[in-house]
This record gives sequence, C-alpha cells and structure tokens, in this order.
Amino acid sequence: MRPAHLTAPPVVLVAHGSRDPRAAEATRALTRAVAAARPGTPVLPSWLDHTEPGPAAVLRDLAAAGRDRAVLVPLLLTAAYHRRVDIPAAVAAARGAGAPIEVRVTDVLGPADGVVDAGLLAGLRRRLAEAEPGGYDGLVLAAAGTRDPRARGSVGRVAAVLGAELGVRCRVSYASAAPPGAGVAVAKLRAGGARRVAVVAYFLAPGLFHDGVVAGAAEAGAVAVADPLTDLPELAELVLRRVDAAVAGWCGPVAGSR
Repeated sequence: MRPAHLTAPPVVLVAHGSRDPRAAEATRALTRAVAAARPGTPVLPSWLDHTEPGPAAVLRDLAAAGRDRAVLVPLLLTAAYHRRVDIPAAVAAARGAGAPIEVRVTDVLGPADGVVDAGLLAGLRRRLAEAEPGGYDGLVLAAAGTRDPRARGSVGRVAAVLGAELGVRCRVSYASAAPPGAGVAVAKLRAGGARRVAVVAYFLAPGLFHDGVVAGAAEAGAVAVADPLTDLPELAELVLRRVDAAVAGWCGPVAGSR
C-alpha cells in the first residue's frame, strides 16, 4: 500500500521563464496559491528558461524522493511551441536520466479543445474591473504573441467569448511575433467610434511584454490596462481542474480533490 504521505501526485508547474525577476515571483506566488487550495498535495514551480530549477530536474528529484507519478501543468495560455516541443523534451530528459516516474502533462490554461474555461474568463474580468471600474466601450485582449496560427486562433476565441460576455467589441493584440501591437489595436477601436478603450492583459506574469503593452496602449489613448493574472484564486482553481482532468485515468482517487 502506498504510504499516506505519497498518495497525492505532486503537481509541477512549468512556466516559460523570463530574465525579469517579477515573472519568477509571480510563478512562485501561483505555486503557493495552488498549494493552499489543495492541502496535502505537493506543488512545485519550474521554468523552461532563465530560472532554476527546470522541470526535468524537479521530476528527477521527485523520483529520487520515492515518488512514482507526477502531474506537470504548463503555465501557458496557448498550445504553441513550448507545449508541443519543450515540455515533452523535459519529460523525456527526466526519463532519459533514469527517473522512474510516470508523468501526466495537462492541457495549457488557455482554451482546450476550443473551450474557454469559465475560471479563466472570471480572472480576466476581475483584473479588468480592478483596472477600470468606470466603464468602457471597447476592449483589447493583449497577448504575448506566437507565430502558430492555431495558437493565435485560441487567443481570438478568448477575445470573442470575453467580448460577448461583456457586450463590447474585443480586438486581439500581440506583444511579439504577430501584429497588431496593443497601441494599434486601441487606435483602431477609437477610430471606429469607441471612446473608452480598456486593455485586458492575457498574461500570467508581469515582465517586459506587459510593460510594452502598458506603454503602447497609454500612448494610443487607452483608459486602462489590466494587470496579469498572476496568482488569482480563479487561476489556481483552473490549474487544479487541469490536474484533476489529467489524473482521472489513474487508479484510485486523487487525495484532496474536490
């Protein structure tokens, strides 16, 4: 029988990584929020780049501590290159180093099979309300950016659902890799008649991309730019829903699940 303290599969959060220390601290804060929402489940942060430890090192350490299974959650909002290539490579690296551990990788936090999680939308709405409680008649959903057309399609899906929920037109902008930038998107909405354009940050953490969005949107006349999602309770609960879906096929209940 598995010892009680080894019942709940550890959860390994995998962030992209950034040279900006604010990004790593946001990941650590989300790690604490997820752990608080699921007492008894070990929750560990990792990063693909710039910050240690990497996911392969975390998985090796878990295996060395006697864990034979773990759940890896990509802290990504689109299923682009990092989800398709970097994360499977990290799991393979852990196994190649002899780590005897079964790993389930969850869906990203953005749309899965075209479905936008209600918790993700709730978190975006919360940040928007914090930034601009006075009202707006146009929105820009500002994302990091990707060259993957399927990933851009998922961002567009979020913008469409969010705009429909709030009853306003919502355009997409990107901080890199694809046009338009946030300033251009704000300007187009204003040219189309919108008087109060707010920007929703489709980011998990602060950093240079979000700073650029703030600067470009302000120059174009946006009334507010929301903060990244960071460690909102809605995001922590979304992480746990991804975990529960990934481990549903394992024998026996996941300790602490609800």
